[in-house]
This record gives sequence, C-alpha cells and structure tokens, in this order.
Amino acid sequence: MLPYILEQRGLMAFVVVLSVLGAAASLGQPLLVQRVVGVVQEGGALGALVWALVGLVVVSGVLSGYQHYLLQRMGEGIVLSSRRTLVRRILRLPISEFDTRRTGDLVSRVGSDTTLLRAVLTQGLVEAIGGAVTFLGAIIAMFIIDPVLLGLTVLVVAVSVVAVVGLSGRIRIASQRAQRKVGDLAASVERAIGAIRTVRASNATDREIRTIEQDAEGAWEMGIKVAKASAVVVPIAGIALQASFLVVVGVGGFRVASGAIAVGDLVAFILFLFLMIMPLGQAFGAVTAVNQALGALGRIQEIVKLPGETDGDADLAGRIRDDAPAATDFTDAPAVELVDVRFAYPAAALAEAAGEDAGAVDPTPVADEAPGADRTGGGVLQGVSFRAERGTRIALVGPSGAGKSTILALIERFYDPTSGVVRVGGRDIRTLDREDLRRQIGYVEQDAPVLAGTLRENLTLTAFDASDEDCIQVLHAVNLTEVLARNELGLDAPVGEDGIMLSGGERQRLAIARTLLSAPPILLLDESTSSLDGLNEQLLRKAIDAVAEHRTLIVIAHRLSTVVDSDLIVVVEKGRVVGTGTHAELVVSTPLYRDLAKHQLLV
Repeated sequence: MLPYILEQRGLMAFVVVLSVLGAAASLGQPLLVQRVVGVVQEGGALGALVWALVGLVVVSGVLSGYQHYLLQRMGEGIVLSSRRTLVRRILRLPISEFDTRRTGDLVSRVGSDTTLLRAVLTQGLVEAIGGAVTFLGAIIAMFIIDPVLLGLTVLVVAVSVVAVVGLSGRIRIASQRAQRKVGDLAASVERAIGAIRTVRASNATDREIRTIEQDAEGAWEMGIKVAKASAVVVPIAGIALQASFLVVVGVGGFRVASGAIAVGDLVAFILFLFLMIMPLGQAFGAVTAVNQALGALGRIQEIVKLPGETDGDADLAGRIRDDAPAATDFTDAPAVELVDVRFAYPAAALAEAAGEDAGAVDPTPVADEAPGADRTGGGVLQGVSFRAERGTRIALVGPSGAGKSTILALIERFYDPTSGVVRVGGRDIRTLDREDLRRQIGYVEQDAPVLAGTLRENLTLTAFDASDEDCIQVLHAVNLTEVLARNELGLDAPVGEDGIMLSGGERQRLAIARTLLSAPPILLLDESTSSLDGLNEQLLRKAIDAVAEHRTLIVIAHRLSTVVDSDLIVVVEKGRVVGTGTHAELVVSTPLYRDLAKHQLLV
C-alpha cells in the first residue's frame, strides 16, 4: 500500500495540514462556548464571542468540504495507480500462470478489488490523522477541565475499543473470502458469455445460470458474514457515546452542585466529549471498509508479487553463455533447431490450481494437447529433435495430443524445455531477449484470436505504425479484400467481440495478414482444424503460400494439401518424432504418416 500512497505524498501532506487545521477549529468551539456561558452568568456582552463562534463553525465546514474532495481525489489516484501496477504485472506473467488461473478472477482483481483500496485512504489513513489530533486535543482539554470526569469517560471508551480491535481481524478474513467469491462469480460470468453461442446451441443456458447463481450465492453468503461481523462494530460507537454522556451528565451534575466545577466547565466538557467520541465513531465505522480494502489489497499483492515472465532470464542466459563454446559462427545455422527437447507441464502448478485458494482455475490445454496430452507432470515432449533450414517450409503432423502445439509454444518461449535446447539462428533462445526473439517470429494460433475492435486495430497490433496502404496490401495478399468491400468503414470496420463478425476462415486469414504486416523471418502457423469449404480452403492455402515466400515456415498441418509441398515433414506421436522426410519418403517409411495421409490428415 505504501508505494501507492507515496505517489500522492504531496497532495496527502496538504490534506493532512487541512485536517489538522480543521481539528483545531473544532477544538476551539467548546472553549468559546465555555467563555459564552461564563459571560452570560456574569451578564456581559456576547457580540464578539458569538461572531467568533460563527466564524469557527464556517471555517470548520469549509475545511471539511475541501478536505473531503481532496481525499476522494487521492483515493481515485490510488485506485488508478494500483490498476496500472496490476495490469502491467498481469500482462507480463508467465503463460503458465494463465494456464492455472481463471480470466474472470484476474479481471475482478483489476476492477473490483482495486476500487476497495480507496477506503484505506478516504476512511482510514488521513481521517485517522485528523481524528487523532481532535481526539488528543479533546483529551487534554478534558483533563484540564476535570480529570475525574475524564477518567470515567476513558474507562467506558476503552471497553469499546477492545471490542472493536477483537472483531477487526474477523472482518478482514471474511472480506478476503468474500472478494475471492466475487472473483469466482466474475470468472463464471466471463466463461458463459465468452461461449454464449455454444451454451445456447447445447441447450445449457439453464445449467450455466444455475452455476453462476451458485457462485452469486457463495458471494452473498460471504457478504452476510462480513455484514454480521460489522453489525456488531457499528453500534459500539453509539453505545460508547451514550454511556459516556450519561456518566458525564450524572457525575458532572453532581460535581457542579458540589461546586467542584462550574456550569460552563460542564458544558465545555460535554462538547469535548462529543469531539473525542466523533473520530472514535468514524474509526469504528471505517473498520469494515478498511478491512475489506486490506483484504482486497492482499489479493492484489498476491498477483503483484508473482514473478514476471522475464524474471531470472539474465542469470539463466549468463549461465548458458558461460557453458557455450567460444567463437561460434552462426552464419549458416538453421533458422530453428530443436535438440533432444523434453518438456512436462509443471505438476505443482496444476495441483495448486486445483485447490480452493489457487484463485479459480481453468487449466485449458494448448491447442492440440486437448484429448491426450499429459499436463499433470508427465512428459509431453520426449526427446524431440529436428532442424528448419532458413527459407524452408516445415510441416508438423501427428494425431491430436501428440505435442505439436507445445513445440510451437517452446519456440515462442512461452515455456522453457525441461531439458534439451531450442535454437533460433543457431543461438539458444534462453540467451536471447524475449522481445527480440518474438520480433523474429510470427505466431498464428489455431483458433486465430481476433481482438474486439476494428480491422485496423487487429492488423497493427504488432506493426502499430503501419500505413493504410500497407494494411490493404497484406489484406490483398491473404484474399481478404472482400471484408473491406462489404463495409463502408473499410479498415475502421468493427470485427465484433472475438471477431464474431468474421467467418472462421476470415479470422484465420486476418491473423496471417497481421503476421505478414510485421514481416518476421520465421512464421509459426497452427493451421485451423475447422471444416472449410473448397473456396475458403483454397484461399487459406494461397495465404499460407504468400506467407511462406522468403520466410521459414513451421506449420502444424491438418490438411494433406498443406503438407505435400513442404520441404520437410516431421511426424510426431506421443511426444516423440517418429519420422522425418518428404511426403513421398514418409508414405513409404512411416506407417503413422501413411495412415494419416490416407485420411487426408484431418486430425
């Protein structure tokens, strides 16, 4: 929390000064009232005293209003700062973290949890400073007026403070659990909306509603627990004030009658009592809000403290360079090379993800690993080796779950191999800066993600400074000019959420066009498995041919038409390479490939 507050330190210092001035103005009022009572008893003139009292009240009100505005502004500043920090961390997390966390839960932390931080500032820290000044000033004044009455008052107040402190821990724990349930709810809603067409087509609407309602009820139940704990805290301040007031009036009246104190002293003491109890009441009332904020802060810090994707890269690269042979010539090195690569998804991460506190998980497999890949710690790749020479086309084929998409993920360095080496341009990719590596590689995923927005925004995701002419040129290269023609907005035409306004083939070709625009020397393409008509398949093949020109292309192929023209075909089965060669060679030498080719490779 401290870093967020320090960003607002200048404004905060000014607010603290206003708070102290406001407290001083409030403390001056009982003293003037005491003086007014004395003057009335003596039969003197009240003109100047009354105007002074009115002036203090007005000044106190103005200071309070301005302070409230500045507090809200500071609170919004803290929310903005925390969101920036959280978004920067989330978007730089390792891919493995996204494998084990639900998207909706992360969205909830950015939206809902950060909003609650405002309470720490507006209802906590700064008000506590002003309240402390008022509280201490009132205590001192009350001690000067009558130590006996003060002692009785402090005794009553101390009991209430102990009760609130004891309950605050329960409120914080309940608040953390409530926010976690809200995250689960957001994740469930995001899942259902993201697959709304599948849900409707499967007649699963009612089932999804029940699932979301169960999460909503879970959040409600935790909210009720917070409400129960806070319901005990809120009236404590009122009880303390009433009890203190009764004690002061009763004992104070007796002391006035006995001549121990004057009537004006008792009136001033009662006013100071209210000034003492008021910040205490605000503090008690803020306990729930502040503990909710601290619970949210814990969820935010859980993400912020996670290591980023590049954390530790420098040390790892240094160790690898130290072990590498000196004076290596990379001029004739292959574009991409895998040497005895083994990989297993970390079992610990998935085990944690299955737990209640792992933050709502969705361990969705990587593309072709869905039916058969072992993501529980077993080997997904087991000794994979092959070379992709510069300017060649490499096809990866094999049954679903063989590990083909994992190979592309390792080349992109979404993960590091358990053992073995992945090289790009002859260099171990672990010695390369990740951004530099990815600038050399274009990656087109199987489901061809399209971001909500316009054609232009999707095309320029990497090449953000591309001109309209460049965009139109790459759309022409992948036969997507009809998308421009059917909307008068052209490049500014919306594509819909997840590209829903485009067909499956158009989304795939748009993803290829986006890659063409950034002009990488290496392209990784996970060919779509969706059934395309003859025309769209021909258009997609032409797009792939356009991409492959003057580039190294590694494609996960699902169509025989894509495979037969490849310079090298790598056949993968159960994480192992079981054959390499051309189409003609593999039909003879590799039974698995022969069987796949017989069925047109549609796996």
